[in-house]
Amino acid sequence: MTLIRPFEFFVQLHLTERCNLRCKHCYQTGRTMDEMSFSEIKEAVTEISDTLNEWESVYGMRYSKSFNVTGGEPLLRNDIFDIIREIKGQGFGLYLLTNGICVDKKKANVLSDLNVNGVQVSIEGPEEVHDSIRGKGSYSVSMKGVRYLLDAGLNVTMNVTLSSMNADYFMDIIDIAMRKGVQRLGFSRLVPSGRGGSMLKEMLSQERTRQLYNKIFSLDTGSLEIVTGDPVAAQSLIVEEGEDSGNIPSGGCAAGVSGITILPDGGLVPCRRLDISLGNIRKDSFREIWSASKVLEDIRSREKYKGKCRTCKKWAHCRGCRAIAYAFSKARGANDFLAEDPQCFMDLPYGFER
Repeated sequence: MTLIRPFEFFVQLHLTERCNLRCKHCYQTGRTMDEMSFSEIKEAVTEISDTLNEWESVYGMRYSKSFNVTGGEPLLRNDIFDIIREIKGQGFGLYLLTNGICVDKKKANVLSDLNVNGVQVSIEGPEEVHDSIRGKGSYSVSMKGVRYLLDAGLNVTMNVTLSSMNADYFMDIIDIAMRKGVQRLGFSRLVPSGRGGSMLKEMLSQERTRQLYNKIFSLDTGSLEIVTGDPVAAQSLIVEEGEDSGNIPSGGCAAGVSGITILPDGGLVPCRRLDISLGNIRKDSFREIWSASKVLEDIRSREKYKGKCRTCKKWAHCRGCRAIAYAFSKARGANDFLAEDPQCFMDLPYGFER
């Protein structure tokens, strides 16, 4: 018997814009939002759960469904544990994304008791580098949080946002992760939006991105797993497979394909870094937005894309990072979320053939 792999579907739930740090590269603007109440969040989770269950029944699909719960800093919500309990109780996997500052022994143990599937803590480099990006003294406090999480038996991912500020220190970050005993180290690329909109010049060049990715994926990190949601990074590992796969998205950038984001005020966007309104779950049907949104239809349609992303043989499995493409395009006055990914290196000489 051939088992069909479940279709991954995740919701990134931003509980608050409030944060105890002001990171240089943050995609948020610091604006105040009317945060959804616990009952509103419960209603939204129930609607999404019911929709996925119906799709499984009607279309014979199986879903691996999860929530990424984040902020701002999600642990600033007084009802954070009630929210986690509700989401887990409705059958979703749950991952908490935090800066680690608010994590203490008690909170870590509660998260463990709630069977949280994993916790991601943002670490931008060695102490001096991290503090220069996230604020003086933040490294040592975040690392204490990491230790509490590990001691509570939780799976911990350290995650770094790569830019010219810290790319040269990635090997140091690997060393830190291995010494601390975290299970995974993740990375993503800087998206120059929100407060980070002024950091366009800090984006890595195509060549620098390629060099760094090649080095990362050539390393033997033992039991430390290197992970990323970057579609370009994923495709750099696959030279032959998945070519000429047609016009139906089957992987790559998750925005509007295998994931959606809910903002603190209920706003729906394809991705938190792709800040294009789709509606608001407080008043709009999630099912209708997912099925009928013109923005999501365009994201899923190859013929709508521009530049090399449109003609790439790996389009169905990649599509570039839509948030980076959009932010880079906005900086040039185009506001085009279907523009090519400016950091994609797979057509460079000595790179990977398209």
